[in-house]
Amino acid sequence: MEGLTKTISWFIGIALIALLFFILGDIILVSIKNFSLSFLLDSPFSGGRKGGILPIIVSTLLILIISLVVVILIGLNSSLYLAEFADQNNRSITIIRKSIEILSAVPSIVFGLFGNAIFSVYFGMGFSILSGGLTLAIMALPLFITTVEKGIRSVPNNYRHVAFSLGMSRFTMIKAIIIPYSLPAIFVGIVLSVGRALAETAALIFTSGYVDRMPESIFDSGRSLSIHIYDLTMNVPGGDLNAYKTSLVLIVLILTTNTFLNASLTRWYRKRIAL
Repeated sequence: MEGLTKTISWFIGIALIALLFFILGDIILVSIKNFSLSFLLDSPFSGGRKGGILPIIVSTLLILIISLVVVILIGLNSSLYLAEFADQNNRSITIIRKSIEILSAVPSIVFGLFGNAIFSVYFGMGFSILSGGLTLAIMALPLFITTVEKGIRSVPNNYRHVAFSLGMSRFTMIKAIIIPYSLPAIFVGIVLSVGRALAETAALIFTSGYVDRMPESIFDSGRSLSIHIYDLTMNVPGGDLNAYKTSLVLIVLILTTNTFLNASLTRWYRKRIAL
């Protein structure tokens, strides 16, 4: 029985890897045709059939930055509160945790409608990069909080006892011990947030909008890479080639961001060990 389970696991793993390489191979082979630097530096025209995607890359990065800033500021503080300050036996805290877990499973289209109603309409932001970034932040927060809280709670209690016995305040203990020890979980939460933000389409259609011109501020409407791919594929006849090339840019952007975060974490640990 154990051998059969192992064989099935290997088969599923190999099948998933093969599927991944098939998808990447198809995107790369099609995208490489007529791909040039001008595609990254020019603005789109003719509905996106021609030109490049520079305004779309800028809009995507602005949406991502807004989302990450909100997620890290609110998510990290929320995780610290739930793990370090909240009464673990309190029924209200248990309900809050369960609610956060439930929010992680809510479809993105629901977050999009919520973001449109709250940010675009109620707060008067309209279809804007700020509205899209805040909506993505709300989407990413539940997963980020859950991931980081588990990382913080994995810190051995002995570390806390030693810190208090040395006369450290709770703030100093969190800053010097808890956060550095929890950095892997924090980085995992950031990576997951980046992946969800860059790949999201449904929520941004109702918040950041479709406009493909260069944004002048975060209050302008902006089209993300994922929306551009969707629009070229579904609504623009003859836009398939540029959709493939945009997909390649999106994949490279996700891989580059994840690689940078992992390299930064590794470098930080090496410096800390050297000290």
